Amino acid sequence: MIRCQALQWGPPRQPLTPPLNLQLASGSLTAIIGANGCGKSSLLKVIAGLQPALQGRIEVAANRLGGLAYLQQQQALDRQFPVDLQQLVGAGLWRSQLPRRTRQLRLAQALADWQLSGLERRPLQALSGGELQRALLARLGLTDARLLLLDEPAAALDEAGQRLLWQQIGRWQEQGRTQLVVCHDLAHVREHIPSTLHITAAGCVLATSAQPIGAAQPMADVA
Repeated sequence: MIRCQALQWGPPRQPLTPPLNLQLASGSLTAIIGANGCGKSSLLKVIAGLQPALQGRIEVAANRLGGLAYLQQQQALDRQFPVDLQQLVGAGLWRSQLPRRTRQLRLAQALADWQLSGLERRPLQALSGGELQRALLARLGLTDARLLLLDEPAAALDEAGQRLLWQQIGRWQEQGRTQLVVCHDLAHVREHIPSTLHITAAGCVLATSAQPIGAAQPMADVA
């Protein structure tokens, strides 16, 4: 699903890691971890095609238009944009060819699943951080994308919201969707995500989540 060859990324002429060779299988679930500023979010943007790599190649076995869905961090959103919560979530169905009634039912179910029923007409600026994050996750789930890139999906979520998130990540895995999840909560990573890509200035380490951080040596070639 994802293949990187001698990939480097970061600010112009300032690669954040040594060249990375990496292959992730279709249907895999991987956490991206590391210190602030190490390049976790930037790597997702490179994979999504939103930011160019400094060098190397990346191959994504998913149509960039509809086959890939990217959950960005909230601060990148314009909370003044004149749409309500229902319109935001319903945007996940913009490429759907399903009948109108079926789309309406799917939207209603997504709102219920993320405990957003009753907030449909609330504008973005009136939403709490947790409500907005659940709306963004609901929109993501309504897409047909087989590759999901999640940048800190637990941000702003309370305990109940985090339970919903990890349950849904498990369902997406059961559906065979490939997921890359930037996460800072290592306890949740160990509990819910089978493998981790640890980014450091010395290199990247792909390991099982049960393996202690730092136990494996950074490597430039992961297959």
